[in-house]
Amino acid sequence: MNSLTKVIGDYIVTLFDDTENSEVVLSRKDLARKFGCVPSQINYVLRSRFSPEHGFLIQSQRGGHGFIRIMQIRFDGCDEYAEHLEELVGNVISEQDTRRLLVKLQDREVITPRERLIVEVALRNQDENSRTLFDLPSYKRDSMRAELLKKILVSLAMF
Repeated sequence: MNSLTKVIGDYIVTLFDDTENSEVVLSRKDLARKFGCVPSQINYVLRSRFSPEHGFLIQSQRGGHGFIRIMQIRFDGCDEYAEHLEELVGNVISEQDTRRLLVKLQDREVITPRERLIVEVALRNQDENSRTLFDLPSYKRDSMRAELLKKILVSLAMF
């Protein structure tokens, strides 16, 4: 049986399929009522399934006339896409956050499983048998990892 999070996420995705727009406007309260859950469950779905890493932006307003606007991120060219990737990575990124981001990019079919694995291995903190470039203090290592990851992802995006 599917989890409620998956069911709600799939429902929202079908709303995008049913419309020509790259935007869907919903009511948190109505969604919670429809799926028999609390509004915080809707918040969790939005954070976990509709983040910028997943290709979405969310705008919301709480209150009696509140709404949730979910927008699919669209790019006019490689330059805009490269900027988006650089923003996702930021100035520092841990090994664990690198793995999470790469998995999300693979799920969105931005990179292949092979590319994900190659990048993951290249940006690991340390190999069991040898010292690496990442044998540095954590703040320098995470900063260097971010710069390398941005360059790799932008290069992959150009193809």
